[in-house]
Amino acid sequence: MDWINVIVMAVGLAMDCCAVSTVQGLTHRQWHPRALLMAAIFGCFHMGMPIIGYYAGTFFVNFMHTYAPWIALILLGFLGVKMIWESYHEEKETEKCANWKVTNLLFLAIATSVDVLATGLLFVPYPEWLYPSVVTIGGITALFSLGGYLLGVYVGKLKLNMELVGGLVLIGLGIKIWAEGFFGI
Repeated sequence: MDWINVIVMAVGLAMDCCAVSTVQGLTHRQWHPRALLMAAIFGCFHMGMPIIGYYAGTFFVNFMHTYAPWIALILLGFLGVKMIWESYHEEKETEKCANWKVTNLLFLAIATSVDVLATGLLFVPYPEWLYPSVVTIGGITALFSLGGYLLGVYVGKLKLNMELVGGLVLIGLGIKIWAEGFFGI
């Protein structure tokens, strides 16, 4: 284990959160201070999950390997279908801002970090790398989440039906995570 491996792993793990954050930016089309909260929550979950995975050790390896892709598929699929439905149904602006509720952000954080749980097992032979690595993983995830949100805000100004696009992206992301876990892609 070395820093190059840790950074490459952290960037790879941050991609799901970056995609979800981009969807949030596409949907809202303007800066919202809750984007910082979202980035912090995503970063914290990406820090906590490897620690839980490390301490759970090999006891839960088979369970997580089998069910993590299904959990991510169901959670992201549900959110994606909900966004697509909302894209065709008018709602008040205050209801639309409900996407910033902490419970929704936690739901998204769980959906995007379930597969990160298994990375904790990588540190079993290298326990001295666990805490420096999770801080790096969390920091990079938070930065990529914020960057993804800002990219989404910029692209969202194109006035397309971005909730529809965002819903399709979330469903696609869920299918990707499921396929990687189910087929070992």
